[in-house]
Amino acid sequence: MIVVNTETIPGMKIVELKGLVQGNTVRAKHVGRDIAASLKNLVGGELSGYTELLVESRREAVARMIAQAEELHANAIVNVRFATSSITAGAAELYAYGTAVIAVPEDARPES
Repeated sequence: MIVVNTETIPGMKIVELKGLVQGNTVRAKHVGRDIAASLKNLVGGELSGYTELLVESRREAVARMIAQAEELHANAIVNVRFATSSITAGAAELYAYGTAVIAVPEDARPES
């Protein structure tokens, strides 16, 4: 599966649109991460616990988006975007979305 955040794929042409695909996950903060983050706020620096949480969330949302594209028999997802939102105090959603397509090499001949 080709996944890009551009409208086109270099060297490929889009021959069929399959539609919008999306994946999301809602994750809650861990109490231990909150305590560590509070301490880190005093001295500054990266909140690595939250960074790990976002990396895990992004991977899960993308995997779900890809699974949806595979169900549509797409071989690529273009114009991929990410969004986040706060669901409740201590929980956030990470949402990935894009357009599932069939893409072929530019020099491919059409099937007869």
